[in-house]
Amino acid sequence: MAIEWTGESPELLLPLDRGSGVPLGDQLQGALREAIRAGRLRPGERLPSTRRLAEDLRVSRGLVVAVYEQLVAGGYLVSRPGGATRVAAATPDQPVAQDAGPSVEKPALEIEFAFGRPDLGSFPRREWLRAMTAALAAAPDSAAGYASPQGVPELRDVLAAYLNRVRATRLTPGEVLVCSGYTQGLRLVLETLARNGHRTVAVEDPGHLAVREVAGRAGLSLRPVRVDEHGLVVEELAATDARVAVLTPAHQSPTGVVLSAARRQQLVAWAAGCDGVVVEDDYDAEFRYDRRAVDALQGLAPAHVVMIGSVSKTLAPALRLGWLGGPPGLVADVVESKRYHDHGTPALDQLALAQLLTSGRYDRHLRRMRAHYAARREALVDALGRLAPQVRLTGLAAGFHAVAHLPAGLDEEEVVTAAAARGVGLAAMRAHRFVLGDHPPQLVLGFGDLTPERIHRGISLIANLLRP
Repeated sequence: MAIEWTGESPELLLPLDRGSGVPLGDQLQGALREAIRAGRLRPGERLPSTRRLAEDLRVSRGLVVAVYEQLVAGGYLVSRPGGATRVAAATPDQPVAQDAGPSVEKPALEIEFAFGRPDLGSFPRREWLRAMTAALAAAPDSAAGYASPQGVPELRDVLAAYLNRVRATRLTPGEVLVCSGYTQGLRLVLETLARNGHRTVAVEDPGHLAVREVAGRAGLSLRPVRVDEHGLVVEELAATDARVAVLTPAHQSPTGVVLSAARRQQLVAWAAGCDGVVVEDDYDAEFRYDRRAVDALQGLAPAHVVMIGSVSKTLAPALRLGWLGGPPGLVADVVESKRYHDHGTPALDQLALAQLLTSGRYDRHLRRMRAHYAARREALVDALGRLAPQVRLTGLAAGFHAVAHLPAGLDEEEVVTAAAARGVGLAAMRAHRFVLGDHPPQLVLGFGDLTPERIHRGISLIANLLRP
């Protein structure tokens, strides 16, 4: 598609060689024709006015007018009286593409029960704009320069206080690093641990499959560890050669179980006994419905736990703002890695997040969203209860996804394929397993970005697929 430049007249780089002996008009015509052929100027794109281009190139306006007229006559440009001159939709060298005939495409999805996707329409635009405005008004000129790769002090100070208050962590600002989302935080930690001699990492099975790619890029081999109704089976973790474990203790991804108190103590003892590192993915602990949020593991064992969080679920994934907090020595090593990754997360966005947190508007947004997601959770429970009562739901105590346990005899991947043909997107639990085998059929249903009406509509479209 053509970009619609909104300025008075877009600039355009066109080389002219006054010492070549070639007339400037011929050079300009050839340069414009080549820019169109090469795709530098797209079909429909607006060109500078003749007056502006003449000034930029230091040639007469009449020369530019003559060149534009020649290219219009040749089919490269189109021009209307009183309007802008634009690149033609189809030029002599690039005709409109002919229909190559029917192609096989995936069916369009009307409704998608997308795992891990928050309600994108509920991003607090007004509050974020207000926070950004306040942060910019208060920021010194130096805030527009290069910030510390560890993050601006204002946000690290606020994050440490906030996480200690709401997640029961034991962090100081010096033990916090601001990163560009969870994935970058995980990669920074795993790469640092790999440089420090670690060769393997234990992961939950089923679990977050992004860990597979991130660990592989860090040069680490995976050791999948089974998850049951009490969370990660620590005895099986201890039987591996891994001294690093990545897990989601507050709301296991994707099963939704909570790591039990006994398992938490076992995990802390394992880390202390082997001088291990637990990477705690704190991805949606803010959205708990049955009781107060589960305390972070980091508060139990600050010498062995690195907690990683972000605003991707609470505000929006597009912000790319996250944090990690852990042992000072490890965090210092990670800061050096961050320095050479991107020299730091955008500082002005960090200041805006600090402003949002201290103003109380972030807490108010979370309270609003808890009620919001609770209503959608109830809509899912109601829709399945009425239309597919044979399906059992678990993992509903927190977050905005649930596990649907299908009747025996159904194949989860066949259900996913059949649902897609009806315009409904589903996810099979098999897609989250590291070790495949004979498992009961399950689906992972995300409901965060669906209204109650669309949840009911989606379940009604596939209800008969969920019956044995």
